[in-house]
Amino acid sequence: MKAISRPRQAAALLAAAVTITAFCAGDVLARGYPFGPRTRSVNDLGNQYVPFHAHLWDLLHGRAHGGLLVNWQSGYGTSFLPDLGTYLGSPYALLVALFPRDEIDLAVYAVTLLKTASAAAAMAWLLLTLRPGRWWAAGLLGASYALCGWSTADASYNPMWLDGLIALPLLCLVGEWALTGRRRPAGVLIVALAWTANFYTAYMATLGAGLVLLLRLLLARPPRRQALAAAGRAALTTALGVGLAAPLVAVVYLGTKHAYPGRVRQFAPVPTEDVAARLLPATYGFGSPALYVGVTALLLALALPFHRAVPVPVRTGWTALALAVALSLQWGPTHLLWHAFATPQGSPYRQAFVLCGLLVVAAWHAVAYGLPDRRALGAATALLVLIVAVASRSTLVRPYTWPVLVLALAGAVGGLVLLGRAGQRIRLAALAVVLLLGAQVGETAATSAVDSRLRLGHLDDYAPWGERQRTQAAAIADADDWPRYRTDPGREQTVGNDPLLVGGEGAQYYSSLTPDVLSRTLTALGDGWTSRGRSVQSLDNAVTDVVFSVGARVHSPPDPHQKHAPPGGGPVTVTRRDVPPLVTVRAAPDRTPFGPSPYRNQELLLGSRVYTVPPVTVHDDGGRPVPSRRVGEGNALTRPTVTARCPAGTQVHLWAPHFSGTARLAGAGESARFRFAFPRNRAAMEPLGTAPASGSVRIELTPDRPGRIPPGAVGCLDTARLASAAARLKATGATEVTVSGATVRALLPAGSKGIAVVAAPRIAGWRCATGDGPERPADAFHGLIAVPLDGTATRLTCTFHPPGLRLGMTVGAASLLTLVLLTALTAVRRRRAPAPPTTTSPRERVTTAS
Repeated sequence: MKAISRPRQAAALLAAAVTITAFCAGDVLARGYPFGPRTRSVNDLGNQYVPFHAHLWDLLHGRAHGGLLVNWQSGYGTSFLPDLGTYLGSPYALLVALFPRDEIDLAVYAVTLLKTASAAAAMAWLLLTLRPGRWWAAGLLGASYALCGWSTADASYNPMWLDGLIALPLLCLVGEWALTGRRRPAGVLIVALAWTANFYTAYMATLGAGLVLLLRLLLARPPRRQALAAAGRAALTTALGVGLAAPLVAVVYLGTKHAYPGRVRQFAPVPTEDVAARLLPATYGFGSPALYVGVTALLLALALPFHRAVPVPVRTGWTALALAVALSLQWGPTHLLWHAFATPQGSPYRQAFVLCGLLVVAAWHAVAYGLPDRRALGAATALLVLIVAVASRSTLVRPYTWPVLVLALAGAVGGLVLLGRAGQRIRLAALAVVLLLGAQVGETAATSAVDSRLRLGHLDDYAPWGERQRTQAAAIADADDWPRYRTDPGREQTVGNDPLLVGGEGAQYYSSLTPDVLSRTLTALGDGWTSRGRSVQSLDNAVTDVVFSVGARVHSPPDPHQKHAPPGGGPVTVTRRDVPPLVTVRAAPDRTPFGPSPYRNQELLLGSRVYTVPPVTVHDDGGRPVPSRRVGEGNALTRPTVTARCPAGTQVHLWAPHFSGTARLAGAGESARFRFAFPRNRAAMEPLGTAPASGSVRIELTPDRPGRIPPGAVGCLDTARLASAAARLKATGATEVTVSGATVRALLPAGSKGIAVVAAPRIAGWRCATGDGPERPADAFHGLIAVPLDGTATRLTCTFHPPGLRLGMTVGAASLLTLVLLTALTAVRRRRAPAPPTTTSPRERVTTAS
């Protein structure tokens, strides 16, 4: 057994080493972090994954507000277990605890690198399990799989997807064990880890491994009873593994059901030339399948159908499977099947890594049976030339693709030809291997560098942890006094999850699982968002600060790293406000439904009238009224204005969710920035300044795209009335509030009647009790947690129970019990079985060794 595993170990180590070398070389060429000045935190990497890993660091070091069940820092209190299962379920994520907090970007980079190397090692191990062969070839092909186009172009900035890259070869190994009836407990554990790490890509990897197992059964052609038994073992192993992962999978699944709905997209296949282009090195396209596996691997896969040393069923089977999966990427029904029957909002080819794996496995069979002869290699080269000819019509092929392709092809063909001629000449064989290795590392590094550079031009990007974040974190830490009040990181965000990255407790929250009730409630109050409602922002508004007990608010200059940031800056400052506690009492709550005006909606939550909402008039550059109130088009393009009348001394706010540009109160200081882009961005309400003594308000607009000013856009806030309302809520609110993990406890004044309102969104799972009474599902008051009061109770307890956790724990316990019973039964059967003969025939020895 040790002799058999040594080639696998050597191949796995080589694959990991090549992967790490090429991965880092690509970042060196791109001058990307941590080897250069260019950030690698693009899109969701900067907005989601780095901040969530930072929150995990805080949890592991006992510094986070909340625990595994509730994240009190984001969205005024959200369920954390679904995010944990979606973004942080991988065992590799725990490694961030070994890094300093201010090196969180480096920690995530190291985790990404380690995951990619692990995928390479797992694939190399699988290849030698499927078929004995040259260990170094398995190592190089393992690296080809781990550094496929899907990995370097898509998963490198979505590191949670890399768990699926690891899962595919591991699940194929589980299928191999099912064929022989071995290692059921290990197989169940691997399935459970894969589905826990990232169930989304694990689902795709499971489908891919199932197809591989089916092909293996067809090629082996065992008796029908044995084939059904093997399939049954594989199905049972998968079911038990998914069952063990159910505590997290069920919570994530139900979390998606309660999440704000994203945009519904219809799948449209990309042109054939784009598919062909993505097989080549140094090409990039966000919405096309990244199928690059390296020229050597592609050439070997193309040679397989013509390789006469490979049995016809083997070359036919693996070629047909790869073609079938390739076609399934482009057909609507199978596209939905791969993506769990929901078209992704981003790239629609997230299953492409499965096809990359099949291409590598096909390439392995082409080399494991002996190197392809000249005929097979010539046919493969002709097919590659045809692919290049088709791809040349694609706009994804750029001028620098050609030199990389030519050099890689020369290295691949030259290495394979030299290897075929080497025979027993070790030096020539070593030269061939070095040529193949150099070609692979070079083309992969170049492809990775191209992907990194082009992503920066296509996606939003964010700076790694630096002086801005250090200053913000220090200001927040100095002001924070949770749970006596919240400290909001501020309207001028650095990333979409600032509270997780720099601390505090705010409205900001960006996740695929952003609760529907949170997004809709904050939108009704005048908040803005990006990512079509799943990235809610901080709302710089005095009324909502009172409602949500925001006693300290950080004000930062615009992030200079962002392209839309205005020049200049200033210091980070903190404003403080005397606010009610986290739990308040409403003796006569107004349950009038929210309406179109965010100013009136804020008053409903506050329980007091504090705004004057005057009629507004929009004027074009010439001072003529614009009845449609449309700006940024026609004669209202450059300098339209909004006029209204406010009581003197009131605070003027502008609510223009469909306006993009800047707005400035005439006679006031700085302009406020509004960002609207349908359907992705909605602009937030902004304070503009104080109304003059005349009461005449003139707001100067500078639109940067067509937009619209709604009726009731201006709100005039009476700060004296707001202070009185806040004082009343404080006087009648809880005398003491404690928050421990997923539980909120409050002491209420004697005789409190009406409802107690907890300043947190009423997401599914909250249960509350008053006094010694039983827990009941919490009520809702305009989207917040509410509990009826009858005047007798002085204690309130609300506890969060993640939806799906109880069901998942039940399924997990049943799966564990079944696994234990089956393992015990198998052990008993083996003990009772007659001992095998002490000698074996030569034929049996050969069979066992293979």
